[in-house]
Amino acid sequence: MIRMINASFVGLLKPIGILLMVSFWMVSCAKEKVNYSQPPNCPDTVSFNAVILPMVQSNCTGCHGSGNGTGYTLTNYANISSHADAVLGSMRGSGYQLMPQGGPALPDSVIQKVACWIYQGKLNN
Repeated sequence: MIRMINASFVGLLKPIGILLMVSFWMVSCAKEKVNYSQPPNCPDTVSFNAVILPMVQSNCTGCHGSGNGTGYTLTNYANISSHADAVLGSMRGSGYQLMPQGGPALPDSVIQKVACWIYQGKLNN
């Protein structure tokens, strides 16, 4: 009788384990993507060099410059574009710690420009 219970119990563990692993995978990957239930309102093409880079330099590189040990270095197009979803998520406090840390949240107009830049394909312009 005990062997039958153990065999049944062990038989249940495998599907439960698979379900938990898939659920964890889905939740952990959801943080990496910006979800647009509606496309952002982007009347103009957002320039990386004229808008995004100066905004990141004035609001982010104090902590996220070279050799900062914070996990993200946001000093150039390659770094910023590869972490763009995390940058936007942090600005929104959506799935990430709200940034800039310890300061007021950035204005919605600035966050909107970052969302548009990402939505437009993270152009290096």
